[in-house]
Amino acid sequence: MHPVIEKVTRDVVKRSRESRAIYLARVDSAVEQGPRRLTLGCGNLAHGFAACSAAEKADLAGPQKANIAIISSYNDMLSAHEPYKDAPALIKAAIHEAGGVAQFAGGVPAMCDGITQGQPGMELSLFSRDVIAMATAVGLSHNMFDGALYLGVCDKIVPGLLIGALTFGHLPAVFVPAGPMTSGITNKEKSRARQKFADGKITRQELLESESKSYHGPGTCTFYGTANSNQMMVEIMGLHLPGSSFVNPYTPLRDELTKAAAQQVLKFTALGNDFRPIGHVINEKAILNAIIGLLSTGGSTNHTMHLIAIARAAGIIINWDDFDALSRIVPLLTRIYPNGPADVNHFHAAGGMGVLIAELLANGLLHEDILTIANGKGLKNYTQEPKLKDGHLVWEPSPAASLDPEVLRTVASPFDASGGLHVMHGNLGRGVSKVSAVSKDHREVQAPAVVFDDQDDMMAAFKRGELDKDFIAVIRFQGPKSNGMPELHKLTPPLGLLQDKGYKVALITDGRMSGASGKIPSAIHMCPECADGGPLAKVRNGDMIYLNTETGEVNVLVDKDEFNARKPAVNSAKDHHHGMGRELFAGFRLNASSAETGATNVFVYD
Repeated sequence: MHPVIEKVTRDVVKRSRESRAIYLARVDSAVEQGPRRLTLGCGNLAHGFAACSAAEKADLAGPQKANIAIISSYNDMLSAHEPYKDAPALIKAAIHEAGGVAQFAGGVPAMCDGITQGQPGMELSLFSRDVIAMATAVGLSHNMFDGALYLGVCDKIVPGLLIGALTFGHLPAVFVPAGPMTSGITNKEKSRARQKFADGKITRQELLESESKSYHGPGTCTFYGTANSNQMMVEIMGLHLPGSSFVNPYTPLRDELTKAAAQQVLKFTALGNDFRPIGHVINEKAILNAIIGLLSTGGSTNHTMHLIAIARAAGIIINWDDFDALSRIVPLLTRIYPNGPADVNHFHAAGGMGVLIAELLANGLLHEDILTIANGKGLKNYTQEPKLKDGHLVWEPSPAASLDPEVLRTVASPFDASGGLHVMHGNLGRGVSKVSAVSKDHREVQAPAVVFDDQDDMMAAFKRGELDKDFIAVIRFQGPKSNGMPELHKLTPPLGLLQDKGYKVALITDGRMSGASGKIPSAIHMCPECADGGPLAKVRNGDMIYLNTETGEVNVLVDKDEFNARKPAVNSAKDHHHGMGRELFAGFRLNASSAETGATNVFVYD
């Protein structure tokens, strides 16, 4: 094991000792009470299985058979979740065949950042994670279940499901992916069309045709944003079946994997002799494996918030310093858009998760000794891939090496010596930066600030031609307390166009960028946020700023005494925010924690 990983692990274990002990005591107390439905009164239990068949009622009236909850994010508007349409029937049949019962315990909301991007609805996006966590807990609250299956894919959905699952940590859990859509036009073609539209060179109809050729069918978007970072992360923590994350939907292999996942959870309930509750599966080592997987693949910056909140739900305390320390020694092993031209289907074809995990394990960069939901124990079980042989699902060893070194490489020959994320720090606060997609010659920028309090104001300035120059865009009052911390991804095409014209440009904000954001150097999630009087609120137009994503420096080059004497600006765009539904999240905004501590409402065991 790499000595830095050993040290970070020791630090996290020590830091989490008290909160983790409290969490595990709660899990173990729930376990000791036995199958929870047997503690229900007769009226309660009758309500719980009233709609079941006579055979299922008989099964659930006794303690012999396990009852598995299905929690799903299905809806048929969103491509990533539409494939879950048929999953409940497949799952119920598979579990019945294996000697158990399954009930659809609840649905959780699933919104798409791709649809709400740049729209008022994006103000609800980040907070939806905690709504999903609570909806998950509501579905499990009836105490009818011995285990659970979680069906979810995208941005806030998987973190929300996982946080909710961990609050019922005494139940074994298996996560069931839906898989990515098949590849459409190349990501390079898609990006080129977006920049042409931003430059006024193609029409809206031509842009829509391009986008529709990219997002064209059921399944997850194929770029490596937050959704597919979720899938990587859940598999490397051992909550997916090995090699199942990136198998396309509506294929025989995908259906067999869904049925196998359903039957797998039955093996690990407290009714058997191999009990694996999720509260024990997700420990400090599993969480650190998720961070290492994120860094080695250049994954989404959103997980610098989500993983902190997920860990806290299990009584584990991690922070940005852990991300930064690991990023310095974990090499970048993949090139998946926006970090390169390939998509996740190409990554999967190159050897995918099995080759990636094997390479990291072989070089002491992952904890092998974790509890997973695979047969056997330990992460080495994840160096294999599923296949159909004569109609039967089998696992075979993954390729011995990458089948495409332009997509997936070795530790000895990485795309970059350090991971895809860096922590930023300086007199403007602390933030994070995704460097994996930024070319070396654009990672350092010194330029005057152009300050906006709303992304639409910046877009308007771009269209007026006011930004044809070197500048660093400062987008303020975009944190969770201000407006819910929407993603600012729609700023990427105009900034990319200006960069391509030869201007030095960068972005600094207390808001978020999409997991798909790429080649623009940035410092995002800046803390303290402007609504809390963060130093970014003191920046004025024309202030010279130095940003270096290699060293992590982000400083305003203004006399220290003068800068300290400035009063923080007032949000000039406060009245712009009037999205429908926003009022329901007023309590979330009021009580939101910072991005550095997980954003929105962090679950803490005390």
